[in-house]
Amino acid sequence: MISLDEAVTARLESHGQRFEVLVDPDAALAIKRDDFDGELEDVIAAEDVFEDASRGDRPPENMLEEVFDTTDPMAIIPEVIKRGEIQITADQRREMQEQKHKQLIQRITRNAVNPQMDDAPHPPERIESALEETDFRVDPMEPVEAQVDDALDALRPVIPIRFDEVTVAVQVPADYAGSAQAQIRQFGDLEREEWQSDGSWVGVLTFPAGLQNDFYDVVNEHTSGEAETRIIKDEDDISTRG
Repeated sequence: MISLDEAVTARLESHGQRFEVLVDPDAALAIKRDDFDGELEDVIAAEDVFEDASRGDRPPENMLEEVFDTTDPMAIIPEVIKRGEIQITADQRREMQEQKHKQLIQRITRNAVNPQMDDAPHPPERIESALEETDFRVDPMEPVEAQVDDALDALRPVIPIRFDEVTVAVQVPADYAGSAQAQIRQFGDLEREEWQSDGSWVGVLTFPAGLQNDFYDVVNEHTSGEAETRIIKDEDDISTRG
């Protein structure tokens, strides 16, 4: 369950009766779109249906039966959300918008590079500053992933940007190979790996290009800066970065 502070009210008015439930806002939107695949009990603040959630008043059971053909709250809650309206206060809307703004910046930073700077990652501060120069505003009632393309369209006239992946080969010295390779291989999709005769480990990973700096931090942290890395652009074009 979630806390009351995290919940919004979904309200349905039918048969002269009001029905309200308390639910996580993102989950409510997913349920409304028939796109929710989680556990209902994890995204509600109460396993109950209210006439007035703020007062804790409950509708008569005979009205539940008449409108929903059941008195089971866990069966009724999704119906209230799907058929009703999601009520959010100005404070809740502002908080949701701020949260999704941060998530959007993180999503873009994770995947975006600057094609005019040898595909170097954009710092999140640059993404946020550029987005503020545009007319784009995050919609608190839409999933972040559905807003990424519009945000990119707004950003392109302001900064050079594109989404990309990077493939990096890394060689870890034998002294660090045992523990370091376990950490490094988790960072992205491991394309191939090989243990060398000297005990060193070589791995080739693909991951979102915006995470390059984070990747090198992980490699350096677990190898005391002694690993060698190469960005693989194609079979004939390999540049080195340590």
